[in-house]
Amino acid sequence: MQKNSNKITMEIPNFVRVHEDGTIERLQGSPFVPPTLQNPTTNVSSKDVVISDKPPISARLYLPNGIQSQEDNLSRNNLKLPILVYFHGGGFFFESAFSQLHQNYFNTFLSVADILVVSVEYRLAPETPLPAAYHDCWEALKWVATKADLWVLKHGDLDRVFVGGDSAGANIAHNIAMRAGAEALPGGVKVLGALVSHPYFLGSKRIGSETEESVWIQSCDGGGFDNPLINPLSSAAASLSGLGCRKVLVCTAKMDELRERGVWYYEAVKKSGWEGEVELYEVDGEDHVFHVNDPRTQNAHNMFKRFADFILH
Repeated sequence: MQKNSNKITMEIPNFVRVHEDGTIERLQGSPFVPPTLQNPTTNVSSKDVVISDKPPISARLYLPNGIQSQEDNLSRNNLKLPILVYFHGGGFFFESAFSQLHQNYFNTFLSVADILVVSVEYRLAPETPLPAAYHDCWEALKWVATKADLWVLKHGDLDRVFVGGDSAGANIAHNIAMRAGAEALPGGVKVLGALVSHPYFLGSKRIGSETEESVWIQSCDGGGFDNPLINPLSSAAASLSGLGCRKVLVCTAKMDELRERGVWYYEAVKKSGWEGEVELYEVDGEDHVFHVNDPRTQNAHNMFKRFADFILH
């Protein structure tokens, strides 16, 4: 019997498998779903946009609570909303702005928060190794700053622009906030705040309950554990005092293996000499990105209210 020559050339258990012929199996992730105008349960509207063809960058935009409804009064339709430019998690290898998981997440989140969300579809490893995802997300933020979409133009408040993400997306949000401190955005737009939820950071010296892992090494070209993109306190990293926003909310969960690293980041920002305001929000009895995995729980609802308070006040 002829042996199958399509052998596995790279595998991260429970994440991704790459075959000799270039086929990639993603071992996690939810199915893609279309956007909806006026979600029947939450009244949240969503649509998809193309940000760039080369490289391919797109996004799913969300508007809350019937702002697109023809029945809304004029003042409601002309309401200017804070803008949250969001980067999904998934270890840089899986998940999507177009997935059912994140569609459910934002439909629920925006039922308690009047904000405009731009959820970015950036390129994934291993097809496109890091740092490409960081460049994609910066380009998406620049696209927002230029008011390149009607929803952003009509409903977005460019004086209240936030970046945020969960897990690997929280890592991206931090790095985008750092870049915003060093590089100007179009039109003089500033990032007001960063929402850093269950962040994925590492270092060559493990802390807390961290275990040995290979996700970062496989996702980044030349990415050791002290690369500044994954370790914001490495000797090669710019000072956290250069964060290009005025406030940061760091969120952790007590049962999360990455919890200690999130607290480490919060303490580092607080001690850095940065002149903004940093807060820590921790949830007992929950694990990594619980609020994304099941946004219907009471703890998730409480977290969404905390997000809304951070962005709206």
